Amino acid sequence: MRRCAILTFVEAMLALTASPASAEDVATCFATADRVTGGEAVDEAAKKEGHDACQRALAETSSIVQKYQLQEADFDIVGRPPKQ
Repeated sequence: MRRCAILTFVEAMLALTASPASAEDVATCFATADRVTGGEAVDEAAKKEGHDACQRALAETSSIVQKYQLQEADFDIVGRPPKQ
């Protein structure tokens, strides 16, 4: 019985901590990526702001799909890492 209660408590805590990323960070990340891929001239300060927003959103979300989308947007901003 005690094991079941502990397991239920752990599952509830995991479910409560699985939250989406900040909407503002996600919007900044995607908007910057759209500007870069659209051919707009984006200065380094705006790229850094977009990259930082992507990184914060990546750290905040637990959604695999959202992580993939944010990582792709970040790659659009800063470029892909070189292959080894």
